Amino acid sequence: MLLKIYLKEIKDCFRDRRTLLLTVLLPVIMMTGLTFFYEKLVSDGEEESYKLAVNEEFDREVEDIFSGFKNIELVKTANPEETLQEGKVQAALILGPNFTSDIENGEKATATIIGDSFGQKSSNLKNIVQNALGVYEKSIISERLEAKGTNRNLVEPFTIEQKEISDQNPNANLLAMLIPLILAIAIGVGSSPAASDLFAGEKEKKTMEALLITPVKRSTLLFSKWLTIATIGSVTGMITLLVVALEINLLTENLKKAVSFGDNAIVIVVLSVLVSIIYAMFTASLLMLTSIIGKTVKESQSYSTPVMMLAMFPTMILSSIGINELSFQHFAVPILNLFSLLKELVFGIIDYEHILITIASNLISMIILFIIGRILFLKDKWVMN
Repeated sequence: MLLKIYLKEIKDCFRDRRTLLLTVLLPVIMMTGLTFFYEKLVSDGEEESYKLAVNEEFDREVEDIFSGFKNIELVKTANPEETLQEGKVQAALILGPNFTSDIENGEKATATIIGDSFGQKSSNLKNIVQNALGVYEKSIISERLEAKGTNRNLVEPFTIEQKEISDQNPNANLLAMLIPLILAIAIGVGSSPAASDLFAGEKEKKTMEALLITPVKRSTLLFSKWLTIATIGSVTGMITLLVVALEINLLTENLKKAVSFGDNAIVIVVLSVLVSIIYAMFTASLLMLTSIIGKTVKESQSYSTPVMMLAMFPTMILSSIGINELSFQHFAVPILNLFSLLKELVFGIIDYEHILITIASNLISMIILFIIGRILFLKDKWVMN
């Protein structure tokens, strides 16, 4: 009987075009947009073309500073800052009136870089110009030291080298935030329509009473409906993971370089699918409660909105936590543990202790939520309008 009810609910869900659209197509479209947004975000801007506004009297010698940057076009204008404000260029470089002569005479020269730090292209161009001027400054210092017969090591007594604790691509951390966020949103968006329709929808359409008078235990009805929501969420999660993986592998460059699982690729993929299924089951338990409490589909959706918003908090919490700083509580708290575990997997780390803690905490939470849902479903007050 459980199997028959489960198959009936699955068929009804996928027969409804509206639910199918919200369950499968909408999450895929959203995740595709997020993937390309993050790909654009991590781009270093080397392939972009830029326009830099400079003074009309820009010296030829200073122009040589940017000769190695083929993607930068110098736009000479009487008022570089005004040209920037008009949106004709991405940044402006204003040099002092006697920039070259001041340098030759050993006097202090000024250079002002103007741009918009909130604009990606402008910010990239500002960094490029600053680096180019930095190299030019060092070359002048070296020439002055050599002219005076001074060893350059006197002003540069030591060099600083920075080394990351992990040899992973720096974009891996961003990807470790992207994938769990995509997965959590997709499962929430995919499961919500089905959850609202299976409980609140039945009450609103006055068909719940007909179900309750059938010779089927309420616990069986409850479990079959919960299993339906969990199945739809799992399918949505797996489709999302597949689509995102294909898009990263085939349509991106920077994000693709950040992924390197080596010999553990199959294990990591299997564990990622397992985590998505467990999270879908946990989400199904939460959405089941919101649908039982809601008297109408609209009311149920109002209750379920905060559930989907919970996925935003782990992103903020873990964004400033390194992979080696994750501890027990990060894997013991539901929802947070999804982000923590997938962050480890993206970095190619397989810690079975953390995996077991994550699975156990989600299972315990699911059981508690299911018991609460069963208590409510056994009372007519919550299952009938």
